[in-house]
Amino acid sequence: MPRDRDPDEPKIYFLPNLMTACNLACGFFAVLMIFKGLIEVQKMSGEIPLSAKEYYEISRRYYEYAILLIFGSCLFDLLDGRLARLGGQESPFGREFDSLADIISFGMAPAMLLSKAVLFPLGNIGWAIALIYLVCGAMRLARFNCLAALPKKPGASSDFRGLPIPMAAGFIASLTFLLIDLYQNDNDLELGFWKYILAGAMLGLSLLMISDVRYPSFKKVGWNTRGTLGAIVIAMLLVFATIQFRYIMPVVLFSLFLLYGFIRPWISQRLRKEIEVEDDGDDESLDDPTNQGD
Repeated sequence: MPRDRDPDEPKIYFLPNLMTACNLACGFFAVLMIFKGLIEVQKMSGEIPLSAKEYYEISRRYYEYAILLIFGSCLFDLLDGRLARLGGQESPFGREFDSLADIISFGMAPAMLLSKAVLFPLGNIGWAIALIYLVCGAMRLARFNCLAALPKKPGASSDFRGLPIPMAAGFIASLTFLLIDLYQNDNDLELGFWKYILAGAMLGLSLLMISDVRYPSFKKVGWNTRGTLGAIVIAMLLVFATIQFRYIMPVVLFSLFLLYGFIRPWISQRLRKEIEVEDDGDDESLDDPTNQGD
């Protein structure tokens, strides 16, 4: 006879949690690529200090692999929650598992990437900035889980409080991706300017994650979501532009989402509903304890 299921045993749904596991795997291999880049630099440098040009020539491909893996984590993070909601398989286990995966893929991996790919000339200051980002990302995920565990309130907003950590990681990865490409095509590129810009951007993202700035969750987009011909054409053009200009478009897209949170309060309700694909009757809430994913 089959063993009776323990009523306290959490529900573990296969497909959503498989996507979360893939998210975690991408984050793990991204960190591994960064370490491999560091090891390769140490092997090549020996006792002779490397110039910035030599450093990038040796480690560039490893950092590019790490960036692509972070983008892969973003994709799997999008899929896990989407599959859970479409299949009615949301669970507290999925939410907690997703947050644990996110702190590796979108916290540790981007922090290490930026501190070693761009902020390495700053030494301990670069590590401190990366640590601030990681701590703020962890607090962002902890706050999300606390809000999601509250009882669902009818008519409550489904907005995110603070910048979601996958978006912060995507912005960091895409900007680093663009910088590596620029440096590859222009070895005379001045890194001193960029390291300060990216250090400031990372601190800004850290504060934005734990802020009260509201961002749309887009959790209501599903198979039954209605669209227009114009929206389909625009989406198709964005996909084409992203493929054609793969070093530039990710920065543009993540920057637009980041800035949208600031201009959103001044956008009319009607236009906001069109942008965020909302219906007037929607009342799903971020406070739903079964929601999976930040």
